[in-house]
Amino acid sequence: MGVFSALTTAVSGMQAQSYALENISGNIANSRTAGFKRVDTSFADLVPDTALNRQISGSVAAYSQATNSIQGDLSATRIDTNVAINGEGFFVVDQRQSGLGANTQFANNNLYTRRGDFDFDADGYLVNGAGYYLKGQRIDQVTGQLIGTQPEVLRITKEQIPARATTSIEYRANIPAYPSTNSASPTVPNSELLNPASFTAGDPTTGGATNTVMGEDITTFLGQSIPGGSVTVYNALGQASSVELRWAKIDSVANGGVDTWNLFAAENTAAGTGVVAYRNVGTDITFDSTGQLTSAATIALPNLTVNGNLISGISLTTGGNGVTQNGDVSGQIDARSIRQDGYAAGTLERVAISDDGRVVGTFSNGQVVALAQISIAQFNASNAMKRLDGGAFAETIESGAPIFGLGVSQLIGGNVEQSNTDIADEFSKMIVTQQAYSANTKVITTAQEMLRDVFSIIR
Repeated sequence: MGVFSALTTAVSGMQAQSYALENISGNIANSRTAGFKRVDTSFADLVPDTALNRQISGSVAAYSQATNSIQGDLSATRIDTNVAINGEGFFVVDQRQSGLGANTQFANNNLYTRRGDFDFDADGYLVNGAGYYLKGQRIDQVTGQLIGTQPEVLRITKEQIPARATTSIEYRANIPAYPSTNSASPTVPNSELLNPASFTAGDPTTGGATNTVMGEDITTFLGQSIPGGSVTVYNALGQASSVELRWAKIDSVANGGVDTWNLFAAENTAAGTGVVAYRNVGTDITFDSTGQLTSAATIALPNLTVNGNLISGISLTTGGNGVTQNGDVSGQIDARSIRQDGYAAGTLERVAISDDGRVVGTFSNGQVVALAQISIAQFNASNAMKRLDGGAFAETIESGAPIFGLGVSQLIGGNVEQSNTDIADEFSKMIVTQQAYSANTKVITTAQEMLRDVFSIIR
């Protein structure tokens, strides 16, 4: 039976090498397919049960060997919604079944892929080149928290982000110990201080009766105060108003008291007689001998009506050490930072993907807001997943259940992972496969000749 066994063994060898060649062919064909994972071929010997001293090498069987865990090269595309996984993991995707737009029906099955050439379709869905829809979790734009616990197909529409009223102004500045006001003179004691007696409409300091600067006293006030910067704030409708701040020193150590300042916010810098021009915030702001703030770090601004817009509920925060009183030869305020937290309504202009997998939207009002979190799944045995068309995979019992989370991997926006096929390596495998196939055919030819010799004996 040796000759006949040789024939069947050679046939199994030809079948195994044909299977290997089929995989090599597919790998080469998909060498330019984004996210493609090549399939290698492994061989296993099939040994019949024989006596110890009669064992033979046996036949061969071919099996596929997945390379899902081997990453391909990353290629920059400059498309903001393209994304590649640097490390382990798969994008969670779904397939469309029917419908259009907001009525699109999906299979509601989690599939997985490394193909990250996602782009928006006409309905705002992120779809890759193979037609799979990206899944993730939406983010509440107000709280920044994830909505829901399970991945869902992401849809990003051109909706507006609502206006947000300013509630806080972060103020960082150094106030000169000796303000260089128009009235200040080094030869005149206390000339740098605001003089309530020079105001015809009433004392504007915190201890005064009006706590405001009226239109008839604008020139006097400007001569006894220094500018503290301006900031654009927003009301609940998103209407913008510019608020100018001015500082006036009302007491000093040299005057026998404590270094004390009053802060004023402009309401109408063009006010006439009997109209409020500036409002005092109503809080004494004091400093110790080292120039550190000793009064409250948060200052509530008064309600203002600027250009017909009511501005209310705003606090100025200094962070404790954000405002200091140190020597300054210029005698002017060095406003290092004035930032506020309000903004007007805006429309979505651009979408990009961050390193931690967040879909980030840039709006026309300058706000950058996280809109969704891309879901990334990892598997304990990713090479045991079932292959599907379009570079997608499905979980199996062998692969285990998905573990959601980016882990130590990183997402690279504007990039796509290429095929992990190495053309040179595949050609080398093809040559070896061809030689092995030819050798098996030679075995069959030899066995045929041996059988012919046997038949010749009979004749």
